[in-house]
Amino acid sequence: MPYLTQPVLPAGTLSRTPQPTIPTDDGLVLRPWRAQDAPAVYEAFQDPVIHQWHVRSADSEEEVRGWIAEWQRAWAGERTAQWAVADADGDRLLGRVGLRQIELLDGAAEVAYWTHAAARGRGVAARATRALARWALEEIGFERLELLHAVRNEASCRVAAKAGFALEGTKRRALLHPDGWHDMHLHARVRGD
Repeated sequence: MPYLTQPVLPAGTLSRTPQPTIPTDDGLVLRPWRAQDAPAVYEAFQDPVIHQWHVRSADSEEEVRGWIAEWQRAWAGERTAQWAVADADGDRLLGRVGLRQIELLDGAAEVAYWTHAAARGRGVAARATRALARWALEEIGFERLELLHAVRNEASCRVAAKAGFALEGTKRRALLHPDGWHDMHLHARVRGD
C-alpha cells in the first residue's frame, strides 16, 4: 500500500557521507568515536551517577571497544548516530551525545547523552545537545527531536531546557532501571524552534 506522503528524509540522508565532526563553536567538538576512547568510556561507566540514570554497565575495556565498533557501524544503518564529545583543544573525552531510534520516514529521532564525571558542571551536555540539535534540525532536515529522562533526574531536565527542548509531558512507568520503573519526562525540539 503506498504512502500518501513522501519521507521527510530519504534513505541515505546520513549514510551517503562519512559521519561528520560537529563543532559547538564554544570549545567542544562532536566527533566520531575511536577505538582509543575505550579506556575513558569504561572509566565513565564506573561512575555511580551513570549507574543511577542508565540501564547499561561496562564490565571491561574490551566490552567498551565492542560498543565503539558498534557505534562506528551504526552510521551506515541510519538507526542510531553516536558522537564522542571532546574538548576542541586537547581532544579529551568529556561525554557522548547521539541520536537514537532514528525514523527517516518521519524525520524524527531521540537525543541521548552522558557526561564524564570530571566534566560535569561545565554545561558540556547542554552545549553538545544544542549543537547536535542544530545540526540535525537545520542542516540535515529532521522535523522533530525528542529527549527523555527520568523525572527524578533534575540535572537532565536542566540540560533539556538549556538545549532548547520544551517539556511536553510525562510518560508514566516508561523505563525500567535497576531500582524499578521510572516515570520519564518527554521534551522535544521541532524544526523552527
